[in-house]
Amino acid sequence: MTVQLPPSQSIEIAGPCGVLEGLLETPAQPQAVAVICHPHPLHGGTMTNKVVHTLARTCNECGAAAVRFNYRGVGLSAGSYDSGVGETEDALAVIAWAQQRWPNLPLWLAGFSFGGGVALRAAVGSDAVRLITVAPAAAREAPPVQLPKCPWLVVQGDADELIPAEMVLSWANSLSVRPNIQVLAGASHFFHGRLMDLREVVRTWLTA
Repeated sequence: MTVQLPPSQSIEIAGPCGVLEGLLETPAQPQAVAVICHPHPLHGGTMTNKVVHTLARTCNECGAAAVRFNYRGVGLSAGSYDSGVGETEDALAVIAWAQQRWPNLPLWLAGFSFGGGVALRAAVGSDAVRLITVAPAAAREAPPVQLPKCPWLVVQGDADELIPAEMVLSWANSLSVRPNIQVLAGASHFFHGRLMDLREVVRTWLTA
């Protein structure tokens, strides 16, 4: 059965450095609200990235309102790049906005590449009940001091040319709280030709 996906609505959210540009897709009766974080802003990452779009629409299919946003300095969002620190503050501001709009709905967080690290840090600083990180660039960093308490999915392509699968798997397996790890054979960093496979992995985990 084909799920009728909701239309996209342009929104503005008050952020720490000024207005943040966003996109909102809301099912008729949302059962959760998902905030999705995009890739690195200095390498062309925006909220319209195809992996971010796929994550948002998969969350819609699973009954969640999806909020995408541009970090400070991206698109029409005020401010300038802040090495992940300010971008995490932006994500927390978007989470606060979403929870004010839907105070009784559970919070899901998702992020791709650089956005995976942003989502991970935001999950620790919020009451998220689900976390999805796709090809997380956080694997390049020192292990996080704090880890999320919620169920956590890592999706990684084993042909990732930017963030090697071996690095991500070693990082994930070294954590004191290990995420659920799903590896897509032959998938590159941007999941060219594999977005439907990514969607199915995420959908299956969210509905399990």
